[in-house]
Amino acid sequence: MADLNSIVDQLSSLTVMEAAELVKQLESKWGVSAAAVAVAAGPAAAAAAPAEEKTEFTVVLANAGANKINVIKEIRAITGLGLKEAKDLVEGAPKNVKEGVNKDDAKKIKDQLTAAGATVEVK
Repeated sequence: MADLNSIVDQLSSLTVMEAAELVKQLESKWGVSAAAVAVAAGPAAAAAAPAEEKTEFTVVLANAGANKINVIKEIRAITGLGLKEAKDLVEGAPKNVKEGVNKDDAKKIKDQLTAAGATVEVK
């Protein structure tokens, strides 16, 4: 541990030019690049985060349309709600039908409700 402390003390006393030379020598000796590490931890990591595909979606009933009864039936089948709760959801549109579902389930739910006559959004 004493050896590590002395190395830290020596590195702390280096000038910027000496530190840059040390980096070059270590890169050469170990066959690595310190620049790649700095870039990966900096802007590249921040740029990679927005590129991730969204995995959780919320299905929103925007409008029940003219066939409220059919939409209520579909809501009950999708959510497992009772008749009164499903009716309240349909009449209170816009309302969330399902939250945190994957892309395939969201598309399936949207297709079911659209076929029943509702207007649906996936967020």
